Amino acid sequence: MRTSISHSVLQILLHEADVAARRLRCKLHLAYQDLADVRQDLLVDLIARLPAFDPDRGSLGAFAGIVMANRATRIAAKTKRERLLYGALPISLDEVLGESDCTTRGDLIADDQGLSSCFSQPIDPFTQAELCIDIDHSIGSLEPEDRALCAALRQTTVHRLAAQKYGARSSLFRRVKEIRSAWTALGMDAA
Repeated sequence: MRTSISHSVLQILLHEADVAARRLRCKLHLAYQDLADVRQDLLVDLIARLPAFDPDRGSLGAFAGIVMANRATRIAAKTKRERLLYGALPISLDEVLGESDCTTRGDLIADDQGLSSCFSQPIDPFTQAELCIDIDHSIGSLEPEDRALCAALRQTTVHRLAAQKYGARSSLFRRVKEIRSAWTALGMDAA
């Protein structure tokens, strides 16, 4: 449902948003460039809640002030959580630390402490090479039609293969289950 906002109402909303955004920027010590983003966030929330405004209960300015104060509290809490998590100022892993050498912050992070280790990805090159050999061996032990199925499933889903007359969905799922069982018997984690 689309409603129009009169010029006088728009001026009130913009004034209240500007006041609340400036107050929040000073409180959180945000950069001046963030002022427009904060103002926009406050205005979007206010416009979404504008149908709840009742002129019998108070003025539009008071309503806007309360709504924006509540939203500003949520923005401040989110900003504080992010600062606790990431620090007050973001840093780059590509930042060069010294003038004499080209060492970056990323060079100082050990492989076992990096992002790959957080997502259980192999970080040891020997482990990665052994995994590739195991996968090649496991794929080689499959029947040719099962290898073709695995290759097709890298591009699409079982449902689409069934729609393309590759086979019935139930038989495709059964074959995938058998492939997983065979890989598990070979010591591979089923993917």
